[in-house]
Amino acid sequence: MIENQAMYKISYGLFMLTTTDGEKQNGCIVNTVSMITDNPKRVVVFVNKANYSNELLKKTGIFNVSVLTEKTSFEVFKQFGFQSGKDVDKFADKAYPTTENGLKYLSQANAVISAKVVDSYDYGTHTLFVAEVTEAKTLSDENSTTYEYYQNHIKPKPQAKVEEGAKEKWVCKICGYTHEGELPADFVCPWCKHPASDFEKVS
Repeated sequence: MIENQAMYKISYGLFMLTTTDGEKQNGCIVNTVSMITDNPKRVVVFVNKANYSNELLKKTGIFNVSVLTEKTSFEVFKQFGFQSGKDVDKFADKAYPTTENGLKYLSQANAVISAKVVDSYDYGTHTLFVAEVTEAKTLSDENSTTYEYYQNHIKPKPQAKVEEGAKEKWVCKICGYTHEGELPADFVCPWCKHPASDFEKVS
């Protein structure tokens, strides 16, 4: 079943993308999902090639997107992050509902959309996947969140207070994780898996 109201909720926002390798499911947060045709209902999703989810979409061609809301907790952003990796099972420790395609989705969302990839295009660092919607349902009337709202209201603000003799501190601009001490060039954020280049020095 495809609910039109659920489709409207992807007009803008942040989304949790669920993919699978056929056995294990993975997920990451993306910020580009748009409807491009109404009959048939098709969407496009941009996925960074550095994300394992990019490989999974090319392999199995099915996915869910959960539309995140302004009430989505920071714990969700910590758990799923803006990148996905091969060695992480982000759905392992909790029970999640599934759609008709068998993929899990986030109940802390206002809508979930399932789709099957019908085409893809290479855009350098990203792949654009064109997919036909197979299911769409509304979960709540809460407002969708945006990256700006996430930055201003959900992500914790870094503590820039400097104490005498304290080590330098770095904060991840993506998820707010704070690292104390020297920041190696090959450092990877343990929360969202972004590289050292996405950190800024706060003390």
